[in-house]
Amino acid sequence: MFSGLIEACVPILRAEVPSGADKAHLLRLTLARPQEFVDVAAGDSVACDGVCLTVESLTDTSLQFALAHETLQVTGWTVASLQGLRMNLERSLRAGDRNHGHWVTGHVDARATVLDVRDASGVRWLKIQVPSSLRSMVWPKGSWAVNGVSLTINSVEGFGEMQTLEHCLIPETLARTNLDQLRVGDTVNVEVDQLARAWTALAAQGLENKIEQLVEERIAAKFAAEFSRMISPPANSERGKV
Repeated sequence: MFSGLIEACVPILRAEVPSGADKAHLLRLTLARPQEFVDVAAGDSVACDGVCLTVESLTDTSLQFALAHETLQVTGWTVASLQGLRMNLERSLRAGDRNHGHWVTGHVDARATVLDVRDASGVRWLKIQVPSSLRSMVWPKGSWAVNGVSLTINSVEGFGEMQTLEHCLIPETLARTNLDQLRVGDTVNVEVDQLARAWTALAAQGLENKIEQLVEERIAAKFAAEFSRMISPPANSERGKV
């Protein structure tokens, strides 16, 4: 579990497909090791641009990770696309740590496209298109993670395919993360807030149960009406006539 507060932004030293491996199923990634990551060991979890990765091996100056099929499929990362980039890193939270962001699992939901970037009054405004699968889980003043960075959603604009989220990036965020590199047309890793996901799932289940209840009640009412018609005597009954 992570908080979405980035500890370091480091360069990618190497991205390669191991000999004999399929590029769609395995990619090995080597990043520069931040000096403050003195407590990291092989097997630990580190969020890299919002993706929870396991440290495969390390040296005094590097961290190495193996990226498997699911990660490559969701992020779209390839050897070519990773060249020359910097990545946001965050170590997993320890029990009892303060969380100044929000709960981030490191399980990226989708890639989203940057639609607008503009600077005004000392801050940077960022607009991101919402993937269709996530529209019910984002709303104004809510949170989601963008490249692993916990961001507050300032506003939600548009409808359907053109629904966008606007964020205000303060100088501290720009200085500590790779969000300062974003340009129109770039894609980013996004993960919705787990509380939003849970609320949406519960609301959907509640609606589904209500619909099922209404359908059952309607069927029961129709059955009762039909049964009543079948057992009721005709209006002009001949019963009692001699």
